[in-house]
Amino acid sequence: MDINRIFAGFGGLFGAAGIAAYAAAAHSAEGHMATIAPILFIHAPAFLALSALARISRAAYFGGWVLVLGLLFFIGDLVSRDIAGDRLFAFAAPLGGSLLILGWVIVAATALRGLDFKR
Repeated sequence: MDINRIFAGFGGLFGAAGIAAYAAAAHSAEGHMATIAPILFIHAPAFLALSALARISRAAYFGGWVLVLGLLFFIGDLVSRDIAGDRLFAFAAPLGGSLLILGWVIVAATALRGLDFKR
């Protein structure tokens, strides 16, 4: 089976980062790690599935990249608040959240035959 190795790599990295965030949350009652951990951990297996789906569907490939951007902005903003004490940039978290929603809608569109942009 041919897979998109970039998305498979993201799946592994998001899983590892999710576990690290759970560990950080267990040692601190403050901060956003308890919010970050499940988001990363939920997206890890999704990216493993997208690594296969993105090879046959351009919509899934595009949706996967929108999800990556959404995670980087959303999680990046929360991590920046914990580490630097300030946000990544104004409206980074809402932008990231909106991109996550859009990315999942694009991935869902792969189920519709008329919107499936095959490679």
